[in-house]
Amino acid sequence: MEAVLGLLVISAGVSHGLETSCDAREDGSQCYGALGGTVYLQLVTDATRYGELSFYKGSTGNKTEILRMKKDKWVIKYTPIKDRVHFINHGTFRLNNTRRNDSGEYLIETFNSVGLASGTRGLQLFIEAPVSSPQLSSECLSHGEMRVSCSSEGDGPQYSWTLDGQTLRDTETSPGEETNTITLKKGLSGDLTCTIRNYISSDTVSRRILPCPGTGFNVFVYFQLAEVIILLTICLGSYCFYKKKTCPQEKDDGE
Repeated sequence: MEAVLGLLVISAGVSHGLETSCDAREDGSQCYGALGGTVYLQLVTDATRYGELSFYKGSTGNKTEILRMKKDKWVIKYTPIKDRVHFINHGTFRLNNTRRNDSGEYLIETFNSVGLASGTRGLQLFIEAPVSSPQLSSECLSHGEMRVSCSSEGDGPQYSWTLDGQTLRDTETSPGEETNTITLKKGLSGDLTCTIRNYISSDTVSRRILPCPGTGFNVFVYFQLAEVIILLTICLGSYCFYKKKTCPQEKDDGE
């Protein structure tokens, strides 16, 4: 059995054009593909070393043969995906325009030149949607704290936060810095960055934040606004009362 660790390599691209590669030459490899993209699965180093090779979807008890190679010739056995697959260099299986139902367990069986089984390996394939460009939103809370949310679409997103390039510590945020929402302590300011990633892609968004005013400042402002509103109400009422009293007198003088 070839002992090579499964490795995921991600190449740049748009959300529905991502290409991912996975070394599936070790039993139990976990591979990831972008929804709508292309995934390359390296099944063996060189298929010509075997008398026969079969690639199945499903477990040992319930499997559907997808590909068979014998005497250097390969053929797609599962016609529903025939137009989306290709066997490259007799060792790498390419699947285009990936779909949700492409996820699942797969099985590789190899046979020697006289038809005897030489090895069986399994792999797990996960098809996921890449993350979208994240958006930041914030609001001031009591006591000068600030709640910041980072939103994005995609499967299985994971979040990380930095302030001025430094990872936020527990002393600077309330619990939850690995989620899409954090609460910044009073007085913090700087360039806040949210990084969101999954097994397929990653993206970041940054914003310059300023400290929120404290509770005392807010109460003071509210009192000042209340006083202004009361004064305006009194002035407006006095003016209307005065006009109501003087209008009849002005009419009599005119006559």
